[in-house]
Amino acid sequence: MPRRQTPFLPGLYYHIYNRGNNRQSIFFQPENYLYFLRGVKRYIAPLAKVVAYCLMPTHYHMLVRVEPKTSEFSKNSEVSVSRAMMRLSVSYTKAINKRFERIGSLFQGQFQARPIQNYPHLLNLCVYIHANPVKDGLVAAPEDWIYSNYLEWLGQRNGTLIDREFIQENFGSPTEYQTLVMDYVKTRYLPGEVRKYLQSLED
Repeated sequence: MPRRQTPFLPGLYYHIYNRGNNRQSIFFQPENYLYFLRGVKRYIAPLAKVVAYCLMPTHYHMLVRVEPKTSEFSKNSEVSVSRAMMRLSVSYTKAINKRFERIGSLFQGQFQARPIQNYPHLLNLCVYIHANPVKDGLVAAPEDWIYSNYLEWLGQRNGTLIDREFIQENFGSPTEYQTLVMDYVKTRYLPGEVRKYLQSLED
């Protein structure tokens, strides 16, 4: 496995994402989303706290914080998280290829992971991830897209892939966070450095 230029360091936040090969779909049916989330729980959750996630038909976003403890995979968090993501990607690709009798790669290369540079970037990325289905025209409101943990953030669903302490410490209450998300949905405004970062994801 090639060494990542940016290592996963305990206690830090990372934006993990990937898209379909040639920007094609990676999720085809509702059970595909659920299978991927079960993989996240199996491979990623023991190593990193999932703060925000959103699975889209052609791509996914996860915001995680690497746990400051050793894992069953390795004592090195860089290798552990990378290996866990590799296992998630491979197992999901195999399942999809078998289910739909297809062959070849599903994702556009190796998953991408970028460390969060500062506090405003961290908070605005949460908003962007949860509003992504609205931005892409899939639903009218973020809560209408069930393949993210936005409903958990609002306290409307009791999922396990969430860091409730993070929400309380950084946003105060679900209502306050919902207001921020809806402000973005209406204005599409994000700070310049965050917009620049998001544009770089398309490179």
